[in-house]
Amino acid sequence: MINRKDYPDFINDYYMYVTVAKGRSKRTAEGYLIDIKVFFRYLIFIKSENETEFDKIPIDKFSVESLKTVNLNVIYEYIYFLREERENGAKSIARKISSLKSLFRYLNKQVCLIDNDPTVNLELPSLKKSLPKYLSLDESISLLETVTDNKNESVRDYCIITLFLNCGMRLSELVNLNISDIDFKEQKMRLLGKGNKERIIYLNSACIESLREYIDSRENSYAEPDALFLSRKNTRISKRRIEQIVEASLKKAGLSGRGLSVHKLRHTAATLMYQHGNVDTLTLKEILGHKSIATTEIYTHLSNDILKKAAESSPLANIKKDKNNNK
Repeated sequence: MINRKDYPDFINDYYMYVTVAKGRSKRTAEGYLIDIKVFFRYLIFIKSENETEFDKIPIDKFSVESLKTVNLNVIYEYIYFLREERENGAKSIARKISSLKSLFRYLNKQVCLIDNDPTVNLELPSLKKSLPKYLSLDESISLLETVTDNKNESVRDYCIITLFLNCGMRLSELVNLNISDIDFKEQKMRLLGKGNKERIIYLNSACIESLREYIDSRENSYAEPDALFLSRKNTRISKRRIEQIVEASLKKAGLSGRGLSVHKLRHTAATLMYQHGNVDTLTLKEILGHKSIATTEIYTHLSNDILKKAAESSPLANIKKDKNNNK
């Protein structure tokens, strides 16, 4: 959690713009502010003669006037600083620059506090797109079988893992699920996705069965009676608790140490639907709640990569014609 008292007023105004006008989640907006803080500290750092530790430089008094002198060269020097001094990777740098672009665009176009946007002509090398990590079909089955070994909360945890693997929902979407979001008659569920956008997904028999079993065993919550998944304290379960459930289940199934996480279960659901269910990318886009089809197409690339590896794994792959015998 960030403390907005640590930021100047014009940044707090920007925070309200991002959350209210742009509809970004609180977590996303706070991520922008954290990235912006690093840039402001950099600008103070390069002009200061004090030996204050970089991560302790206060920015609450930072003035918008200081941004009026920022040009493209300053941005490139900042990128160099991030890469060489802070040892940030390409993805981290790209995220920080994206946050800066959003801020400068707001200051220039929305509130007209600066005359020029120094990031307009900014060029960055394109990121190498890596294929998502995911569980195979057999590994997914093994994970589900492992969850049932947890005697105390197995019904709830099994239902959580089942929804992740079958529906490909986001962590925030699962946490915010209410009992009233489920339509057992029509076998569908309402999800609240990014930007508070609602979408409807249909539930297969595995999801319906696990949901019915969990709800039947679930104790009533006086604090939050409609919240679907509850903690031991009978309050809505937290994101961190779900992450812990997934981490513990992966470890128990012998699947830890591979960089797998809750989000990778979303990748797994999409991959299994595409590879084994013959679900096309347009349908997958709607199921996952992607804004752009380009985001969903990573799963076609994944499939093509698998096909390529399959071809290369042929036992005849390295058998070549003996040119000496070619007369």
